[in-house]
Amino acid sequence: MRRALAALAAVPLIFFAAACGGSDSGANGAAATASSAPGKVKVTGNVGAKPTVTFPAGTPATKSSYEVLTPGTGPQVKSGDKIIVNLTVYNWDGKQNAFQGSSYDSKAPETIAVDQQLPQVLQEGFTKVKHGGRVLAVMAADAAQQQQGQAAQPTKVFVVDVVGAPPAALKAATGKEVGESIKGVKVVNPGGEKAPTLTTKTKDKPSKELVVKTVIQGTGAKVQAGQTVVAHYTGKIWGTDKEFDSSWTKGEPASFPLANVIQGWQKGLAGVPVGSRVVMSIPPDLGYGAQEQNGIPANSTLVFVVDVLSAY
Repeated sequence: MRRALAALAAVPLIFFAAACGGSDSGANGAAATASSAPGKVKVTGNVGAKPTVTFPAGTPATKSSYEVLTPGTGPQVKSGDKIIVNLTVYNWDGKQNAFQGSSYDSKAPETIAVDQQLPQVLQEGFTKVKHGGRVLAVMAADAAQQQQGQAAQPTKVFVVDVVGAPPAALKAATGKEVGESIKGVKVVNPGGEKAPTLTTKTKDKPSKELVVKTVIQGTGAKVQAGQTVVAHYTGKIWGTDKEFDSSWTKGEPASFPLANVIQGWQKGLAGVPVGSRVVMSIPPDLGYGAQEQNGIPANSTLVFVVDVLSAY
């Protein structure tokens, strides 16, 4: 089940892949009242637990829409907010209506930004609820075809529970510089909020085991296995100094459930205090293994320098 949800890990991307268009007041083009009317998707169960979704007979909806099922009682969600959500996803094809995954099963809520990267229907839906609310969203192929020129996508149904807001994250690692290092790898700390410099061009052979060294020792709570982590990072390939990814280059930290990333990150970051900067050497069996991945050659040893900015 974790793998099923991991395929949906980038929440704005999965919303975008399904549809990116306008909304109605109800989940199937009807008024946003009870969700059990004939011809409508029916959602039962309490907010805070995995919902039960029942589909009507016949063909799926062809127009994207949302419906507020539970308004919530906490702070109002506003455009620009970052929110923690639990989501449950189905494909609605009028036949099998296959279950795609739920963060209630993986125990790894997602953090998303309510911004223009989300489909309009989700932007509107989220701003109609408060923390503790539940939104039903139907993502049909209409907007995806009109706005992105894509082939028709299966209609998807999302039940999204707004858990709350993530805690404020640090801007950079904060703590005592302890200077631990990995032989063959160099990390230069410029200070302040500037990105560290990572150098991995070396003739030294990488360890076949995971190696984690602390560059700056943070003083926050230790990262736990089931948490969502906010981090800045740069990733390079051992021996080549080739950078394949960097949140610093992108201009903002990444946020992810620790359970949804490679094993090297899961094992390497668990137990690291928030505020720390660590450098990790990840062997292939804890990285991408024998498969080429986004320009990373098969059987590569990966090296990351990571600032742990928040965990919740």
